[in-house]
Amino acid sequence: MATSSVSKGCFVFKPDFKKRKISVPVEDYFNNEELNSEDSKLRFETYRLLWQRIKSETEQLQEELNENLFDNLVDFLQKSHSEFQKNSGNWGSQMRLREIPTAALILGVNVTDHDVIFRSLTETLHNNVTPYVVSLQAKDCPDVKHFLQKLTSELMDCCVDRNSKEGQNDKALRRTSYSMDSLSSWYSTVAQTGPKMTSKKRATCSQWQSPPVVLILKNMESFSTKVLQDFIIISSQHLHEFPLILIFGIATSPVIIHRLLPHSVSSLLCIELFQSLSCKEHLTVVLDKLLLTPQFPFKLSKKALQVLTNIFLYHDFSIQNFIKGLKLSLLEHFYSQPLSVLCCDLSEAKKRINVFSVNQCEKIRRLPSFRRYVENQPLEKQVALLTNETFLKEETQSLLEELHVYHINYFLVLRCLHNFTSSLPKYPLGRQIRELYCTCLEKKIWDSEEYESALQLLRMLAKDELMGILEQCVKVLNSSTEKQLSNTAQKIKGFLTQFQNLDADSKEEEDACGSQPKGLQKTDLYHLQKSLLEMKELRRTTKKPTKFEMLRENVINFIDNLVRDYLLPPESQPLHEVVYFSAANTLREHLNAAPRIALHTALNNPYYYLKNEALKSEEGCIPNVAPDICIAYKLHLECSRLINLVDWSEAFATVVTAAEKMDTNSTVSEEMSEIIHARFIRAVSELELLGFIKPTKQKTDHVARLTWGGC
Repeated sequence: MATSSVSKGCFVFKPDFKKRKISVPVEDYFNNEELNSEDSKLRFETYRLLWQRIKSETEQLQEELNENLFDNLVDFLQKSHSEFQKNSGNWGSQMRLREIPTAALILGVNVTDHDVIFRSLTETLHNNVTPYVVSLQAKDCPDVKHFLQKLTSELMDCCVDRNSKEGQNDKALRRTSYSMDSLSSWYSTVAQTGPKMTSKKRATCSQWQSPPVVLILKNMESFSTKVLQDFIIISSQHLHEFPLILIFGIATSPVIIHRLLPHSVSSLLCIELFQSLSCKEHLTVVLDKLLLTPQFPFKLSKKALQVLTNIFLYHDFSIQNFIKGLKLSLLEHFYSQPLSVLCCDLSEAKKRINVFSVNQCEKIRRLPSFRRYVENQPLEKQVALLTNETFLKEETQSLLEELHVYHINYFLVLRCLHNFTSSLPKYPLGRQIRELYCTCLEKKIWDSEEYESALQLLRMLAKDELMGILEQCVKVLNSSTEKQLSNTAQKIKGFLTQFQNLDADSKEEEDACGSQPKGLQKTDLYHLQKSLLEMKELRRTTKKPTKFEMLRENVINFIDNLVRDYLLPPESQPLHEVVYFSAANTLREHLNAAPRIALHTALNNPYYYLKNEALKSEEGCIPNVAPDICIAYKLHLECSRLINLVDWSEAFATVVTAAEKMDTNSTVSEEMSEIIHARFIRAVSELELLGFIKPTKQKTDHVARLTWGGC
């Protein structure tokens, strides 16, 4: 705009955030218009409370799993520093005490989970060992100078309650030099005055006169070999005045220490190995506490659980990502299922059913599992369920209670069956309980060949093995607070008593059946083999089962009946859709994305994402209003392996000028031509960045195509 002022200037007007800020409640985003549900806020609140319970359970589980590892680490650090604490002046007099105490922490390849472990470890060391705990990463330490600089900076920040004079000295130290001499002099000053900590939890470590300095090197494999060697050599020379303890975070194997460090350097380390829980065992514990329990009403279907476990086993081995996937499943379930409002504790669900509206009652009637249930009822009850709202609510309450009891019995019998099958040869039903669980979710397990094979192997178990398994089953059944299968536990105890009361007659009978008759006197090999075959056939046809064999057969039949009674697939239960999430495709799209397919779809059909009606076009046509990169991409699909940039640029200009509604007879101005050329260069650069083309020296003004055909 033109102005008549003498001088021109730029004036900044700060926006009024108080007026512009629009606070939208989070639960409003939970309102799915397609569901036409009036209880979106209640579903969101139910989701939030349930996730808080699951989250607190996972955090407590993580602490319990790391407790033993952290206790061993704390003991090692305290013992390693005890000599320095007793006599710091003479600690460097012996060659043995010049070795730096080092803990090699084997964490596994699930690198995404290491940060959580290191945060918990740092807090534990702060509370129990020393206030000086520093964690460094390889990206912050390209050389020794930056290594010492980062170490110094982090150590200064550990003193959270220093007076102003000491704070100025720390700043001066940061500005002047970064060396082990300066760190040693700084530590001697701090050790004399004693660290002043503000947290009450750190009172135990502040009582030490000379607390050690613990340095955690995250992902040791990423550190430069020379940087590690130089730092270790320098630190070992100052160990008598700077009590350093190293913790190596190792993802692969402890052999990496000797690969990175030569013997002359590794001999300066007093290394002790610490092994964390393996990823698969961690997953088993998480599934056991979160899914294989009636404590949480939310459950996963077989396909949804397989998506999460496959991502875990074949991609990252990350428990944190698995829990995020579980959170996404929970969120999608409450967002897409209008009756998920009943996915809560049984008592609360019964209260909510009493205030259900007519629309919500109709949604219950539309559930496929409920419709199958109604079809199997007498005619009078069918009419009442379809017309009487009060009767429907009462029946729904009883069905939810039956579903709750079903889950209690289901997981108890599942654990008992796993105890029987987890030690069988070749593991016909899987070695892990999650494998058995997936099989039971999919179908009636007793109809599978693997189940029949498992029963045949169980009929060959020895007495000691069978009694041990039965004792484990009794513990499983007694561990439940719900006494649903108390009679089953008493029955198994009765089997154990019968096994214990077996007298020696069964053994004598087996010995008598296994002994050879005295009439066998021929010694030539042919007649001996023939006689043995005749005896084996006779024994097979005339042998009577022993008491142990009869009792073992009764036990196997009893377990088989339990499986058939209680391990029915969840799809057979009415209202299972309320608590089971089965949209595996949604999980796969969000968690296991295919970037090449998404890129091809976005560039070849921008309407799919932009939803602009002007971008709609027939197949094979290039819309002239599409983004520049889409035009360049579709044009490059028509070229061969080598693309002439001049021809490509002319074709691009033709499409773009058509978009500008220019006459074919009119000449393009020089300024417009430069703009089109710049847009083409930018589109080509973006395609090169995405990896579709690359520069080539085979021909002048050509680029090489890196992809062929469509997706």
